[in-house]
Amino acid sequence: MTHSMRSDTPTPHFRGDGGWRDTAGRYALLPLRIFLGVTFIYAGLDKITDSAFMKDSGAGSIGDMMRAVRDSSAIPALVDLSLKSPVGFGYAIAFGELAVGIGTLLGVLARLAAFGGALISLSLWLTVSWASDPYYYGNDLAYLMAWTPLVLAGAPLWSVDAALRSRRRQRREYR
Repeated sequence: MTHSMRSDTPTPHFRGDGGWRDTAGRYALLPLRIFLGVTFIYAGLDKITDSAFMKDSGAGSIGDMMRAVRDSSAIPALVDLSLKSPVGFGYAIAFGELAVGIGTLLGVLARLAAFGGALISLSLWLTVSWASDPYYYGNDLAYLMAWTPLVLAGAPLWSVDAALRSRRRQRREYR
């Protein structure tokens, strides 16, 4: 049996080191990074600028929302902890979402940012959206799963992390 190279397979590549599949594989996490980064920045800003949200009680407040989900959450003690200072908890979540979103979008400490995003999504899933029935109606579980590839891979392209890594590599080569 003879084997030969197929000549009809297109092989567009950007750096000459692989085919289009290799290129697509290198850039596969970029759309996810952009989506999660922009979404978490928006979510953080939305909370900070919503005067009704950052209150102990009242329609649309973080306090009333946490009291409403307390008995249906997977970990009521976590909700109780947030109810000690609902406004402080609201600001912590909002600024956490901002930090995670900016870190993810720019690729600054990308794995740590993704881990923070996963923790935020996990805590919201276990509290706010735990009672969603069926489970896939609650979006926090989907966000938790979306953070997983970024926790594992970081931001290997178009990121501050990648630029710093490249700079360190160049310094080692010149020594």
